Amino acid sequence: MGKTGDMDKFYSVCSQQRNAQAVIADTLAQLESAPKSANFGFIYATDAMSVEYPELLRQCKAVTGIKHWLGTLGLGVISSGKEYYDSPAVSILLADFDIQEFSMLPLITDSHQVAESITTPRDFVTHFGIVHGDPLHESTQELVAHLHASLEHGFLVGGLTSSQHDQFQVAGDLYSGGISGALFSENIMVQTTLSQGCSPVGDKHVVTRFQQNVAFTLDHEPALDVLLRDFGLASKEALEETFEEVFVGICIPGSDRNDYVVRNLVGVDVERQLFAINDYLQDEAEIIFCERNPQTAIDDMQQMLESLKKRINKPIKGGLYVSCLGRGREQFGEHSEEIKMIHEALGDFPLTGFFANGEIHHDKLYGYTGVLTIFT
Repeated sequence: MGKTGDMDKFYSVCSQQRNAQAVIADTLAQLESAPKSANFGFIYATDAMSVEYPELLRQCKAVTGIKHWLGTLGLGVISSGKEYYDSPAVSILLADFDIQEFSMLPLITDSHQVAESITTPRDFVTHFGIVHGDPLHESTQELVAHLHASLEHGFLVGGLTSSQHDQFQVAGDLYSGGISGALFSENIMVQTTLSQGCSPVGDKHVVTRFQQNVAFTLDHEPALDVLLRDFGLASKEALEETFEEVFVGICIPGSDRNDYVVRNLVGVDVERQLFAINDYLQDEAEIIFCERNPQTAIDDMQQMLESLKKRINKPIKGGLYVSCLGRGREQFGEHSEEIKMIHEALGDFPLTGFFANGEIHHDKLYGYTGVLTIFT
């Protein structure tokens, strides 16, 4: 892949203030010093900015002259070295991509719109998409899968809006509902990876009897017996003591034991030896049990960053990190430890992102993950 532009590094702006208007004023003042060559902006804001988000976008466009913006709202946002929660805050990253090497994906609310939404300035050999979605839209997961299937040699990253108020997305213009984003060609160099935050426990198991989200048997054995055996637990009481650390991974077909979609364990029935998760099961699907706690999250993050570092052979221009709401301060600590781990491993570079209500990687919607994308 080729050159992204003339800026050695992308330009980052972040602001956290007592009120939204102060955030807007501070952000605009910082943008006055932005490189004139910048023509693309990532714009993430906390949901405390939801009412003012449309005005923030409008003024950022006016001050910079940049038409192409991409972003959404989060209960927390990410900047270089810091996480922001619980107050009005904005994180912006400006880049200078060749106008022929990207295109915007306007709002897609049903699968019939996917094909007509993919309009690139030329034929891209590969498509790298950054996509945001509405967690309240009933078909968001299906739309992500359908978009990926419609892209030749495509790969998607991104996340679902997390907001207690409006579910805004930005893809050039402001939208709500469905999915939207941007597609980048093979000439924009990226490296991307995912951290599960969990450690697999035991081996894969085949779902041999189920109903909707309830597993009755795994490998033709009572499902709860298999769970307890894999975790080395002797009783339901022992399971109750560690219940918050026990998760079920729905394995990606054809993958190894480390590629799975994490789902919550939502109930057990000792008498009938079954358990339920917060997703539908499929006949003959493979699952693997997972342990999730602060230490497994740290260990997996370190392993992911070490692996990514070996793949990067050019200076980093900027990065995008989409992390789960259940990560960040919930698992790594109150002082931006998760984001600091990225910089400790990869060095200082402009970074933006948000804490999502579901993370997009490849063609799947994940949970409890961190998806890191590096531009070089």
